[in-house]
Amino acid sequence: MNENKKYSISNMALAFIAVLIVVALVALAGFFFLSPPDDIIMGQAEATQVRISSKVPGRVLIYRANEGDKVRVGDTLVILDIPDVEAKLTQAEAARSAATAQSDKARRGARSEEITAAYELWQKARAGLEIGEKSYERVQNLYDRGVVSAQARDEAEANYKAMLATEKAARSQYDMARDGARTEDKQSADALVMQAQGAVDEVESYISESILIAPIDGEVAERFPERGELVGTGAPIMNLVDLNDMWVTFSVREDLLEDLKVGAQVEAFIPALNNQSVSLTVYYMKDMGSYAAWKATKTTGQYDTKTFEVRARPAQRIPDLRPGMSVILDRKGR
Repeated sequence: MNENKKYSISNMALAFIAVLIVVALVALAGFFFLSPPDDIIMGQAEATQVRISSKVPGRVLIYRANEGDKVRVGDTLVILDIPDVEAKLTQAEAARSAATAQSDKARRGARSEEITAAYELWQKARAGLEIGEKSYERVQNLYDRGVVSAQARDEAEANYKAMLATEKAARSQYDMARDGARTEDKQSADALVMQAQGAVDEVESYISESILIAPIDGEVAERFPERGELVGTGAPIMNLVDLNDMWVTFSVREDLLEDLKVGAQVEAFIPALNNQSVSLTVYYMKDMGSYAAWKATKTTGQYDTKTFEVRARPAQRIPDLRPGMSVILDRKGR
């Protein structure tokens, strides 16, 4: 009986030891297989993206490009409906027409009927001046001979001077009617025309924003609003991605930056492209700041290692590389 009890205890001990060994093996396997080794640095392909938006609010009327479509510079992407801006254009054009009419009036001067009337008044004043001048000369001769009194001579002289002033005033009125507005008035009228034209140009520039065109050759990555939805000023409508301008971004701890210098060439591979090899040139490196992951090592008496953003560009274009694909930098070589 005692022998059976000892045998049972021995089996339990062996089973417990076996369980401990299995747990240890699983832990070691998890540590080695699930933890990324330091000699493997994962990165992600990225590309230049251009956000398409409008300077004026409106409703999406027509989409000329769908997600995934290839577009070229100048292709029409979106047409917006902007009735409010079109109404503003009508107002601006009306103001320009009014300013132009005022400017034309200032430059042409008075109407022909007004000019003729002013001329006739001048001629009447000239006739009166001639009569006044002759009357004065006669009275002056009679005064010199002592025939008339000094008062009669003074009255004739005063009448002559009045006729002279009337003739000058009539001549000025005629010249003003013939020459039109003053130079300052003409310049002021021209300035109003320029101001009205500027308002028209401004509204027309807003109307041009109702047709959004592609600023680059690329591919439509995303479309945000649906047809008929209202978009505000500067709101994104779609994104274009330039697949000809791609790079790879790595997040690298500073203790792994030994071979990653600006200008250095490194070798990597792309799992999504059947582990295709790619040669990269490092062109950018920057501390990711306190928001990035740090590796705490102070508990072992060492220091905290910061993370750096490292960008590298392929030596030549990779046709099937897409933004978001993983790129693996094997520091030991594959």
